[in-house]
Amino acid sequence: MEFSRIVDLIREKIPQAIIEVNEKAIDPFVKIRPDHLNAVARLLKGEEEIGMDMLLSISGVDYPESITVVYHIFSIKNNHSLVLKVDLPRDNPKVDTVENVWKAANWHERETYDLFGVVFEGHPDLRRILLPDDWEGHPLRKDYKYPPTYHGLTL
Repeated sequence: MEFSRIVDLIREKIPQAIIEVNEKAIDPFVKIRPDHLNAVARLLKGEEEIGMDMLLSISGVDYPESITVVYHIFSIKNNHSLVLKVDLPRDNPKVDTVENVWKAANWHERETYDLFGVVFEGHPDLRRILLPDDWEGHPLRKDYKYPPTYHGLTL
């Protein structure tokens, strides 16, 4: 399916969801309003013509004005892919989980939480996955200050 057709279906079914469409990017993407992410995810997976049945990755990007969560999704049946982006405020990065749509989101969201501090509301087990439970802060944030020691060990 053509990228533009997927965008048209999102606009038709959830008119207020899209903030930006960039077809000219290396990975063309659709930027979604955070409060519409879960509805868009369910649409992309459930709409037979789109059938995005596989979440490939979730990652965070720290920009000066926001934390952006990037979702790479794919349809095995229809052999097409899509990139979704959601911009979140740096001081309170929260968005609904998509673990209820794609089970693979569970660990991807935990990693993004651990490293960027994004809270995925409704996640069934949102806790650190890479760093120790008592680690303070989120080390892939540009404003993160690495501690000189951890439990007496020099870092």
